Amino acid sequence: MRDQSGSERRKHERFVVPPMYTPLLVRLQSEDAFGREGFAYDVSLGGLQFELDEAIAPGTGIAVCLELPGGLSVQERAGPERSPIYALANVVWIEDEDEPGPVRMAAVFTRFARAGDEARLRARLGSGVFVRKAA
Repeated sequence: MRDQSGSERRKHERFVVPPMYTPLLVRLQSEDAFGREGFAYDVSLGGLQFELDEAIAPGTGIAVCLELPGGLSVQERAGPERSPIYALANVVWIEDEDEPGPVRMAAVFTRFARAGDEARLRARLGSGVFVRKAA
């Protein structure tokens, strides 16, 4: 995202992920269980763009469970590097929610839920498997 001067405002580099292979579970922070399933489109250390079947209003606090696809060695596939990444986030925008079908949204991470989640996401995004998203 660029400001009016043309400077990049994003703090973290975004990476494109293959949506059909990047499942995402979402729950409102007020809920006890992950009841919404969707897909991520791009991910950074600061947040993600995703889609769900129903819109969540901007400003709503959510918890996400993200599984990043592929690119791991046999040892990593069986180890903790493969476990899902859990984070708390706030929805910051939604696309036109009046259109039929899934709704695309974006959320900013407020904190990672478990020890190691941020480091695991940083390692996966820095692995060279994912393509940097153009500004």
